[in-house]
Amino acid sequence: MCDNRILRGIVCLGVVAYMAAVVPGCGGSDDSIRLSYSIFFPPTHIQCTTAEAWAREIEERSDGRVQITIHAGGTLTPAAQVYEGVVSGISDIGMSCFAYTRGRFPLLEGLDLPLGYPDGATATRLANEMVRKYQPDEVADTHLLYIHAHGPGILASKRPVRTLEDVAGLRIRATGLSSKVVESLGGAPVGMSQPETYEALQRGVADATLCPIETLKGWKQGEVIDYVIDSSCVGYTTAMFVTMNKAAWDRLPADIQQIFTEVSEEWIAKHGEAWDVADDEGREFVESLGKQTISLDEAEQARWRKRVEPILDEYVANMAARGLPGEAFLADLQEKLAASGQ
Repeated sequence: MCDNRILRGIVCLGVVAYMAAVVPGCGGSDDSIRLSYSIFFPPTHIQCTTAEAWAREIEERSDGRVQITIHAGGTLTPAAQVYEGVVSGISDIGMSCFAYTRGRFPLLEGLDLPLGYPDGATATRLANEMVRKYQPDEVADTHLLYIHAHGPGILASKRPVRTLEDVAGLRIRATGLSSKVVESLGGAPVGMSQPETYEALQRGVADATLCPIETLKGWKQGEVIDYVIDSSCVGYTTAMFVTMNKAAWDRLPADIQQIFTEVSEEWIAKHGEAWDVADDEGREFVESLGKQTISLDEAEQARWRKRVEPILDEYVANMAARGLPGEAFLADLQEKLAASGQ
């Protein structure tokens, strides 16, 4: 019969071995940092693959000390819950849209206004510049790594649109802020998700959709519209965060934090470029289908800009009521857009 002390020793060694096997960094020399990354884009989307390249770059520059596991397609946290999931530690890192939780990021809603963004690279660059300058408290509960933003939302329609009068009464798929844009232009917003839009256009439930042109290929919606209206004069964007749990960030050694900061800075341009690549592919797709592109003349563009001004005024008034610098934020953003040649 075994001595009880020997049995206890065997059990103890077994527990230690088990913990070393299942707990990262426990019971051995493995000091790797394992992080989870929740992304709402599907795995095949260019923004997801760009994020994967970011993660691999960090792993490489850290000589494998950092290991990032990506959970794409909202499998870890749904799109609207990604930010709070980062705050609470469900994921260490998260990517989603500020706009998916309306009112949660009031000042940063100004980034999405219909200001006439020319492309994703410009929208992405300016979004990062604005956040660095204003340091809004609304994102202070995480460590914000960087932001990216898509190219201008345009109008894709089953009917030709050359003037505001042609927009009147059109049933246009739109959500959130873009619904206000549709209303301002005289259309009737129809709320629905991107997966529902193809069938809605096909069946005539919607006459048009307000979207970045990349969705016309990515969601195949170019097959069920006939015209692309270059309404980038009032082009809105959707700003998207890449952010990290504060406690997880604070636990990183200083040299690893520096790697995260450097790679994130480099990836700002890469995400902006990825949005523009996707837009180019969307444009080529609809052209290959023989769809017609309509450009608004300068006088008509001025009319469209005038129509959306109340949306900007409403933003400024809402920010003033909250004690936030919305007027300065908007004026600064418009000045930066003008300086970029828009």
